[in-house]
Amino acid sequence: MTDDSGPGDARVVPLPRKDGARRRCPICSAPTLHRFRPFCSKRCADIDLGRWMKGNYRVPAEDGPEEGPGDALRDSLGEVGDDGDEDS
Repeated sequence: MTDDSGPGDARVVPLPRKDGARRRCPICSAPTLHRFRPFCSKRCADIDLGRWMKGNYRVPAEDGPEEGPGDALRDSLGEVGDDGDEDS
């Protein structure tokens, strides 16, 4: 069996919804277009991107210790002064 599909045919087509309704744009509720899925247009996709960039969508997290990314490593190695000797 040969596969005659080219790279342009590798499009993923979503399964139809069980209730038969078309999927709706999460920004304006218009029917979605495959090209801009899950949105209806480039405009709605750009609005969503802008919301991500502004930080409107965020996952709440518990505040952890206020250490920087290298603090744990620095603590395990000990502090090194400007002259190369360890501070005691």
